[in-house]
Amino acid sequence: MKKIVLFLSLLLGLQGCQQSPSKLPRIAIAGLAIESSTFSPARTEAAAFHASEGSAIFDRYPFLSESHPNRSRAQWFPTLKGHALPGGMVTREAYDSLMGITLDKLTENLPYDGLFFDIHGAMSVEGIEDAEGDMIAKIRSVVGPKTLISTSMDLHGNVSQKLAQESDLITCYRMAPHEDALDSKQRGLENLLDRLEKDLGKPAYKAWIPVPILLPGEQTSTRIDPGKGLYAQVPGIAGQEGVVDAAIWIGYAWADEIRNHAVVMVTGDDQEKVQKGAEQLAEAFWQVRNQFDFVAPTIDFESALEQALASKKKPFILSDMGDNPTAGGAGDVTWTLRELINRKEFQTAQGPALIYASIPGPELVTQALKRGVGKTVKAKVGAAVDNRYAPPVQLEGVVHSIHQGDQDAEVEVVVQVGSLKVIVTKKRKPYHHISDFTNLKLDPTQTDILVVKIGYLVPELYDILGDWVMALTPGGVDQDLQRLAYKNIRRPMFPLDSSMDSPDLSVRWIPLSGTE
Repeated sequence: MKKIVLFLSLLLGLQGCQQSPSKLPRIAIAGLAIESSTFSPARTEAAAFHASEGSAIFDRYPFLSESHPNRSRAQWFPTLKGHALPGGMVTREAYDSLMGITLDKLTENLPYDGLFFDIHGAMSVEGIEDAEGDMIAKIRSVVGPKTLISTSMDLHGNVSQKLAQESDLITCYRMAPHEDALDSKQRGLENLLDRLEKDLGKPAYKAWIPVPILLPGEQTSTRIDPGKGLYAQVPGIAGQEGVVDAAIWIGYAWADEIRNHAVVMVTGDDQEKVQKGAEQLAEAFWQVRNQFDFVAPTIDFESALEQALASKKKPFILSDMGDNPTAGGAGDVTWTLRELINRKEFQTAQGPALIYASIPGPELVTQALKRGVGKTVKAKVGAAVDNRYAPPVQLEGVVHSIHQGDQDAEVEVVVQVGSLKVIVTKKRKPYHHISDFTNLKLDPTQTDILVVKIGYLVPELYDILGDWVMALTPGGVDQDLQRLAYKNIRRPMFPLDSSMDSPDLSVRWIPLSGTE
């Protein structure tokens, strides 16, 4: 009899430990992500965000799939999540439209215990000085001061004091290239779940330190030191008892706003550890500032091309950096393509095999679709958005292949001009993956030269390179920051003001959200 009573007591105890659905925390999901160059004439419209609404948002997060344990840890209320290719400033109409939908959907299911705020951090919007700060303030005005907001960001984002205050939890990637992107988002979400499940509330301390450094990602990759060693310090600080998370934001170099600079943040409940960790990271960052350099040899385009032509290593990858659409370039600057077409080495089919990725040319794409593979097409391509450095190029060649259905490009066409295979797109697209080329019946591993509008190479391209240089070409994300007409960033700023005095790297304590 005693055994039966004991068994029933244990069973009832276990049942009492399991939360019923009505007791689970109520968590919303929202966010818009883009890098926006204010030095590019391009503008980004709402359609570029490929926004998902409602339950479709779960498809973006493997750690919230139906089979993942996180899915059953809360009641989820996904609203709107959009992620656009880097580009020009977002139009005010697009921003207001997407935010309007987000706020309406948030209003439908109030109240919330938590909100997962998934952003990039470098969005610029026409007429708004601090886009992410404005976005989180609008969200906070709907969800109220008690809702815990966990903000997940790219390390190339910017953390203004407004964004820091309205975020209760905040983190960013620790790798560039961003191989840990999904891991970082999962960490940001699980930090939120842990605080809610344990009824810990908002972390008591948020340390924010602005670091007056503004460098492009191509000089701060974590593949090599000093970036590798600097970011290696983050997990140790974040993993301490009494610390929730720690993060270093490099910031975004191609926008001219007050918030554009590096930032260190540490959050937690142990004031001493939070302060010490933040100041340690900020000081370490400042001490290695002069060691940052480009992740690959960086030279002018003519020298880069001479090296490529002389190399026996395949493929020789040449990064056309100034118009890099993964950093915010318009993607349609024709300067480099014009230089290639005019080189005598490529003017016959027997010349060095070169793949050029890519240039928008909707008129040529339309012709190719009508005429088909093997036919000759002739039309102007590029410079419809950014014609500051070169006009449209009159491209004439034979259609090598056509691919339809890409999310970004919509239609891609390869046109052979001499020994050049030029990828022409209906809409701009960066070329990151081997499949981007094989879908077009191109083998990037076998070409002599591969020219891509990218800065540092993503892993798939890095793994196939024979050799690699980065060319200082013109465009909206010019790597020579001294050539950019900054007017609004705080000065002095390293490296623009390389002889500046050492800054104050002590903690600025950020008030809890919902307080003045």
